[in-house]
Formats: sequence, C-alpha cells, structure tokens
Amino acid sequence: MKKISGLLLLGFALLSNTVFSQTYADLALYYSRIRPGGSARIQAMGGTQVSLGGDYSSATSNPAGLGMYNKSELAFSPSLAFSKVGSDYLDNASNASKNTFSLPGFSIAFHKDYDRTEGFLGGTFSITYNRVNDFNQDLTYQGTNSNNSIIDYFINQANGNAPADFEQGGYLYNDLVGLAWENYLFEPDPNQTNTYYPPLTSGIPFQKETVQTRGAQNQWNFSYGANFNDKFFLGGGIGISSLRFKSKKMYSENFTIDQDQKVKSILLEENLDISGSGVNVNVGGIYRPIDHLQLGLSVSSPTFYQITDTYSATLSSRWDNFQYNSTTLLNNVSVQSDVIVSEYNINTPWKLSAGATYFFGKQGLISFDVEQMSYNNAKYKSANSNSYTASDAQGDNEKIKTLYKNTTNFRVGGEYRLKAFRFRAGGNYMGDPYAQKQNGVNRSIVGVSGGVGYRTSNFYIDLAVTNYSGKNSYRPYSVPNDSPLVKYNQNNTNVMVTLGFPF
Repeated sequence: MKKISGLLLLGFALLSNTVFSQTYADLALYYSRIRPGGSARIQAMGGTQVSLGGDYSSATSNPAGLGMYNKSELAFSPSLAFSKVGSDYLDNASNASKNTFSLPGFSIAFHKDYDRTEGFLGGTFSITYNRVNDFNQDLTYQGTNSNNSIIDYFINQANGNAPADFEQGGYLYNDLVGLAWENYLFEPDPNQTNTYYPPLTSGIPFQKETVQTRGAQNQWNFSYGANFNDKFFLGGGIGISSLRFKSKKMYSENFTIDQDQKVKSILLEENLDISGSGVNVNVGGIYRPIDHLQLGLSVSSPTFYQITDTYSATLSSRWDNFQYNSTTLLNNVSVQSDVIVSEYNINTPWKLSAGATYFFGKQGLISFDVEQMSYNNAKYKSANSNSYTASDAQGDNEKIKTLYKNTTNFRVGGEYRLKAFRFRAGGNYMGDPYAQKQNGVNRSIVGVSGGVGYRTSNFYIDLAVTNYSGKNSYRPYSVPNDSPLVKYNQNNTNVMVTLGFPF
C-alpha cells in the first residue's frame, strides 16, 4: 500500500526545502537534493572539489582527483552540527534547535607509484565514507486560528464518501479522516447524503505542532583514480548509499471553552520510519593544461534506491462527559491506525559537474564548481502501484516533471598557504528546484564557510565551520479559501575536524 499522510510530509519539507504536499513528488526531491560532502578542507572552501583533487572528497565528487595522491592515507572527520529553525504562524514566532555529534567522514586510500617518467605514472584506490544529508532537526510552531480547524480539513476530505468508507474495511479506514470519524469529530448531515458537519457550533483552536526528524543519508565509495603524465587524471567509482529517516510529529488543538463547546482538545501523533539502500556510479577526469591550472569534469549516475517506509498514526480527543447519543458518553477517545508498510524504488536524477582550479604558485589557490541537476527527471517504480506512472496530472512521476526544473548549483573556495598553515574560505549556492515559486518563497540554499589547517609530511589537521540557510513554507492542512500557512527559516551550522595520517 502506497500511503503517507499529507500532514507528515512536513518532515520532508524541513529537510529538503520542499513545499508541503500530499504526494510522493516531495520525497523525490528529498532523496535527490544533497549538499556537497567531504573533508574539513573541502568544506571550508565551500565544497569545491571537482577539479581540485588530492583529497578523499574526490571519491564522491570526481574520482579522477584520487590520481593526485602521492602517498597512501588514513583520514577521519568528526563533526558537531547545530540546527535552528525559526517559524512564523498566524503572526506568532517560535524557535527550535537541535545539536548532533557524528562521524560523517572516513577514508583509507592506497597509493601506488610506477617507476616511469611518462605514460601511466600511478594510481590510488580508496574506500571512503561520506554523510551527504543530515536529517537531525526539530521544528515547532503555534498560534490561535480564528478562521478554521483541522476538523474542517477532515470534513472537506470526508464529503462525498459514505460512512462505511471510514469504518474498518473501508478504503479510508487508515486515513486521518478515518481516525477522525472514529473520534466522533464529524457526523453525517441528516439532510444531505454523504455530507458531514462538526459536532461543535463554536470555538477557536489554539494550534501547536512539534516535529522531530532524525537520521541521515550516507554513502560508501569504492573508487580509483589514475595519473597519466601528471597532465591527465581519470577515475571512476561505485557508490553504495544508505538512507535512514525517522519522524515523530505531534499536532494539537485546544479549543476555547464556552457553553456550546463539545470537543475540548485534539492530539494527532504520526510516526514515519524510512530505510533504504541504493547504488550509483560516477566517473570523471581532470586535465592540467599548464602547471597552474586544472580543469575537471564528472558525471554521476542516478542512485537506484530501494525504499521501505513504515507509517502509523494515533488521533485522540477530549470531550468531558459529552452525551453523543443515548448509548455513547464521550470523555477521552483514542484511535490508532494500522501500521502501514510501503515498498518502492526511485531513481534520482543524473548529476553533471564541472570545475576549474588555479594555483598561485605555492601561496594558495582558488577553485570554482558548477553543477547541473535535473530534479524533474527523478522517477518512481513499483510493482504494487500504478499511481507512479499514471499519465494524468495525478501520477507522481507526472507531478515530478511539472513541479521541478533543471537547477544549477555554484561553489567557490580558496586557500592561502603560510608555511605549514592553511587558511580557507568559500561559499555555495543551491538554486530553487521548483518550476514555479511556492507560496511566494524562494527555496534556494546559501552556504558560507571558512577554516584553518596545519600540515606536515606525516600528519595533518583541518578545521571547518560551515553555515547553510534557507527559507520555506507549507500548509499544515488544506481547506477551501483559507488554508493556514507556516513560514520558516532554516539555519544549520556545522563544525568539522579532519585528522589525516599519510603513510
């Protein structure tokens, strides 16, 4: 069964700067939009890595850069991440933060030289681990909504369906509208067939939601880079990706108390657990036309993911001795959905990257990257559902094609060398992937970074501080004419240290 509650997709909006939606089109962007990974050296220079080489980051971006190693090496990179999300809902501001310690980078590289002066001079094989997405983040928002309630959303979804559709065995039984029916939050209109109304005549809800997201996307690369005449460097590799995402969401409404009020409060808890694995291939080359200039080009295939997600929801309501009918007295009502398991495949888009690095002798360098992503080429496949491939606008693959566009990302960074010390800075820009601006918000992501390093012949240490920021919005539920809107700003700061040991 292919199903995730539309409300829970907020978790994905937090992570990938997607807009709220009730389709799997959002998840396609969530799986595809990743930030440049790599060592602290590369992170400090804005993530530039396509033409630079000589760093374990090359295994993920352009394996040709591994051909520039002149020694074998062991390296690892611990990191501390600080996430802050500020929201604005109904003119009420809220903030949430989350700190996470992890080991997002590890590499062992085996280099071999050949006793030659021209031709194939040597190469490096590496086994590299990189975290390419960090999902550890919290959000909260709250406010008094004088216009509508989530009950209005339930009724809007229920209208046109028979009561049997919400009960056990009905196709909406495990939907949120089915849970709302079992909580007595709406009832049939006796004057119109398959039409419903709420069991309250007045009341203004104070709405609050908290979302906790955890997990990461990681990738192991098995890559090789070769050196030809110190001019041409060619490389290729296989990436094994893993995905783990957990979301816990708590949405509540507390109503003002008056004589007509029947339901006092509502609490909705949703849990989603996603796990998956995938494989991709990347190849690339670097050309050094003169000693001070390097030009790089790399191509990464789609990642072919197999995904399993598990979803459940519990909806509770408080009534305080409301006599619903002659046999039913309502106090505390709680209903839980079945555990819903979905399995599917998705292919993320191709990625084409190019870069140029210029060296100022031994004093330093400046490097540029440009990256092309076609988010509208992501594609779902499943043996259990035909909605992925439906030719009409309701098909998820069709929505991906119309919702997203080709996007260009830019990175720039530099390094200044002073004896054994290195001083670095950089920045990057990830363009808005949406074909049309959603809710008037530009969903581009801007990153700035800096760092220092110290290098000797048998040891090095690098420090990087990076900051990413972006804006987003989503609607917690949809009702005709006046759906509430949450706007929020994301700010993620990461401190990384890379320790390397050439041998």
